[in-house]
Amino acid sequence: MNAAIAYVHEQLTGKKEFPKFKAGDNVTVNYKIIEGNKERIQSFRGDVIKLQGEGATATFTVRKISDGVGVERLFPFFSPNVESIIVNKSGRVRRAKLFYQRGRSGKSARIQEKKRAIETA
Repeated sequence: MNAAIAYVHEQLTGKKEFPKFKAGDNVTVNYKIIEGNKERIQSFRGDVIKLQGEGATATFTVRKISDGVGVERLFPFFSPNVESIIVNKSGRVRRAKLFYQRGRSGKSARIQEKKRAIETA
């Protein structure tokens, strides 16, 4: 019985394929905004502060600095309004939740980029 419910739920919610990312990564989330009868896509670029939940209720929080003010936005993974997620930089962090970023500004708020091995073909 439970497997049947899970199957129907999976069929109804269209699963989109997003790239793997984690806390500390810099991402651009293209989000569909509906104003009256008009639709447009707005980009929100910032650092991922946390990932939480699993399955249909999974969400992630992105933080950016806009005009000197910190702005955080929570996005559901399986929202029909999330158009795409682009990973810009992979960050080097030691923890899963980066709430300490809220108290930081300027250079101390930067997250180091993870060095990747260069592939030679």
